[in-house]
Amino acid sequence: MSARPRRRAGAKGDGVTGFPFDAACAGSWKLSLPCTRAEAEALAGDVPQLALLDEPPVLMTSEPDPAAPDAWRLDAYVEAEPDAATIALVRDLVPSAVGTAPLIEHIPEEDWVTLSQAGLEPIRAGRFYVRTPASAAAPPPGAIAFTIEAGRAFGTGHHETTTGCLMMIDRMRASGLRFDDIVDVGTGTGLLAFAALAVWPRARVAASDIDPVAIEVTAENAAVNGVAIGRGHGRVALATAPGLAHPRLRAWAPYDLIVANILAGPLVELAPMLGGALLPGGSLVLAGLLDHQAERVAAAYRREGLRLADTIRLGDWPTLRMIKRRR
Repeated sequence: MSARPRRRAGAKGDGVTGFPFDAACAGSWKLSLPCTRAEAEALAGDVPQLALLDEPPVLMTSEPDPAAPDAWRLDAYVEAEPDAATIALVRDLVPSAVGTAPLIEHIPEEDWVTLSQAGLEPIRAGRFYVRTPASAAAPPPGAIAFTIEAGRAFGTGHHETTTGCLMMIDRMRASGLRFDDIVDVGTGTGLLAFAALAVWPRARVAASDIDPVAIEVTAENAAVNGVAIGRGHGRVALATAPGLAHPRLRAWAPYDLIVANILAGPLVELAPMLGGALLPGGSLVLAGLLDHQAERVAAAYRREGLRLADTIRLGDWPTLRMIKRRR
């Protein structure tokens, strides 16, 4: 099952680093309706209609059956049993479900963590091996292993976008590329920053996210995985910011590797900022976009002097590697 988490309605951000299993939803209710893929994609960012609610739901869309690529599902998580107004508002988000009775389930608090991690088998992406704390599986010999809890931020490695970035990092390292100044934009759980530091241990790495919760989660995951926090060689520095809009992130530029796993719209908007912060000859890894969005995203960066050098496709989710041309 392919799933894409959506941010709590009204929250600011890129729509990727939010994850529905946050503390505010423990002991909650779930309202489910079928939807189309187009409707699911339309819910990628903020949903203004839900701002009418005092306690807006957390939304998650998923593709239950890859053999039916247009048959998606919307799950809305709310803290109290949904009333008629809530049901009507959620139903309005997916017009294709008209006439379909929503499935409403109560999720007991004691089962929440188990549910959030259910079915999340360890992921192998190149030399990287990513598991949740609930997994008892041992890493394969020679693997670079990380433990990332499925919780308050996106980026456990289980979505194709994160897996594709891990594979691209591994591919670059295997080809002999070396990077000294790296930034992971929209870091979520910190996983991609940790992976880059693991294969380039002498690098200076920064991780940014517009969501302060994601930065808190990254710090927690760094402690779990033995990753040093701070600015300097062999460490990951953290900053809460949209893109690179933070004084420290701007001061640390230029970077020779930028990783940005967010969404197509924000990637296009950030093209001047990210392209300007990249060293000539440096690499930019872009993910969080669908196949039909790839050309629009690549074109935005070509206008900033970059060229497409490599692509990894996992299902409908491409990961692009672009290189800044040398003047």
